[in-house]
Amino acid sequence: MKKQIIVIGGGDTFADEDYEKYLQFLRDLELDYERLISDKSDWKRGLRRELGDKYEIMLPSMPNKFNARFAEWSLWFEKLFPFLHDQVVLVGHSLGGAFLAKYLTENGFPKEIQALFLVSAVFDADTDGNPLWSFALPEKLVAPANEIFIYHSKDDPVVPFSDMQKYQLQFPNASVRVFENRGHMNQEQFPEIVEDIRSL
Repeated sequence: MKKQIIVIGGGDTFADEDYEKYLQFLRDLELDYERLISDKSDWKRGLRRELGDKYEIMLPSMPNKFNARFAEWSLWFEKLFPFLHDQVVLVGHSLGGAFLAKYLTENGFPKEIQALFLVSAVFDADTDGNPLWSFALPEKLVAPANEIFIYHSKDDPVVPFSDMQKYQLQFPNASVRVFENRGHMNQEQFPEIVEDIRSL
């Protein structure tokens, strides 16, 4: 049976009353033209190629990632449950990491989780001070995973490096990987996470 890996990508979230702020965000958002016209992708899509046929990589497109709501993401996430086996691996990048941390703390999970990977996961606010709104984390986190890995780069322009340290306090037994110059971890290849997944 193939090892299952679910990867939840990032997004942005706004308060219900901040619709104009959301529209301004869309106006200001710059598109990456080269990415639009090429086959270039980030490490999340590359996991299928890097890990090979022994792994089943699920990359659900979460609802409205530009103005995400926790309730909507939860409903969509739960649609995956009928397909899962024990020893599933969960990977959350940016807001996806906060989503998994909150979901696993507040809800049951139907299968045994072999590992949880938090990559540049936001804890309480981004570098501009924007809070998590509906994704706000409980005071005490619980992750029913056999192993936890936390990755963050000191030069992350989106999520403060201090958020990694907050997750580390919540999960003191986690394996922590600190980088100097990976930004928000949107690179095409991520050999460290590939190696850690293979080591499970």
